[in-house]
Amino acid sequence: MFIRENELQEKIKTLAARINDEYQGKEVIFIAILNGAFMFAADLLKSITLPCEISFVKVSSYHGGMSTTGRVDELIGLNASIENKEVIILEDIVDTGITIDKIITLLKAESPASVKVCTLLYKPDAFKGKKAPELVGMSIPNKFVVGYGLDYDEKGRNLREIYQLKED
Repeated sequence: MFIRENELQEKIKTLAARINDEYQGKEVIFIAILNGAFMFAADLLKSITLPCEISFVKVSSYHGGMSTTGRVDELIGLNASIENKEVIILEDIVDTGITIDKIITLLKAESPASVKVCTLLYKPDAFKGKKAPELVGMSIPNKFVVGYGLDYDEKGRNLREIYQLKED
């Protein structure tokens, strides 16, 4: 085991408290990136006390296994207006940052008041993006992890804890 369930929940509550403080009195919409962020989004929103909206979108950037293509062509499923709203993108993990950069570009075209990234896990050693996430649960080494929404070939998302895969 790499990260225990109780540690994940503590980090999520800390992120929620920070968001509740920073966004008091503002109109917030959370954009959760599927499939990975569904567990993180559900647990985070349980501790958000602000009036808010949530929308789930899907992008295709992972080719399978442990490699990413980094290609994002469109956001599928954005069913809410984000114009003049404070947008917080919810990600399970930010590694290279290539996908999140493209998502930010696509969202900014919709004229939000602001766009920030909130991620449960961040791999600073793998990051090559333009702007690091502003709200980070925890930084981890550049190793492949699975569980709590994160998958290996679509398996393991249902695990309550996060495990690091051993490389052969």
